[in-house]
Amino acid sequence: MKKTILDFKAMKKKGEKITYLTAYDFPIAQLCEKAGFDMLLVGDSAGMVVHGYSGTVPMTMDQMIQHAEDVRRGAPNTFIIGDMPFLSYQLSVENAIANAGRFYKEAGVDAIKLEGGLRVVDKVRGIVDAGMNAMGHIGLTPQSSGQVGGFKAQGRTADTALEVIEDAVAIEKAGAFALLVEAVPPEVGKIITETLSIPVLGIGAGMYTDGQVLIVGDLLGLFEAFTPKFVKKYANLSEVIEKAFGEYIDDVQTSKFPEEKHCYRMVEGELDKLEGRLKEK
Repeated sequence: MKKTILDFKAMKKKGEKITYLTAYDFPIAQLCEKAGFDMLLVGDSAGMVVHGYSGTVPMTMDQMIQHAEDVRRGAPNTFIIGDMPFLSYQLSVENAIANAGRFYKEAGVDAIKLEGGLRVVDKVRGIVDAGMNAMGHIGLTPQSSGQVGGFKAQGRTADTALEVIEDAVAIEKAGAFALLVEAVPPEVGKIITETLSIPVLGIGAGMYTDGQVLIVGDLLGLFEAFTPKFVKKYANLSEVIEKAFGEYIDDVQTSKFPEEKHCYRMVEGELDKLEGRLKEK
């Protein structure tokens, strides 16, 4: 049965860890639901993992909604979060509400996620006041990573850690149902988790958060461009797939495939009829 925001709050209170993963398409979403993930993020990381962009910024609302629709069909009984892409919420509160609403109306998501702390509290509040669930995202925020010199850990000094903590508190006060904290030291993740009453999910934020999320391509060993420090690879599917492709190419080139068992047969007696008609012509 699909979990709700009340279930996630109860899990935090009981100390039960929340399992969270990205998904971008129907087949992976199906497998995620069978595995029993608590929630799925249709992340703008699809820009890098699926579309081959160098970052997340190029992703559009139309692309994100298509991915979210596909994931919803694959995981109808899982809590799904749509990731608000760059410039889908920064322009104004009205802009943020309208695009969050598109995720709900067109893709059937259960919540949306947007990046930023103090600078987006008005957008979070507007989305929540409009009747939708919002998850915050602080620490390393990929859409604005250029402002900090790239994909770098945040909160590593007392001053910057305090800024991250203040962002966390502000997002909770704005009405977010949960918070994602990315690429901060475990001590900072722990302080935020203990300070907030809402669930805190981590990606590269240590072991003390209320749950964890990873990029599915990283977890499965499918994304080869780079591997963040916080990633644990649970499989190396790139190697498996490359080997399968190589075997297929060899089989085709050496006529080992297709074999008799892969072929369809004509109805008995029809081949003779066909050959006769071909001779008549």
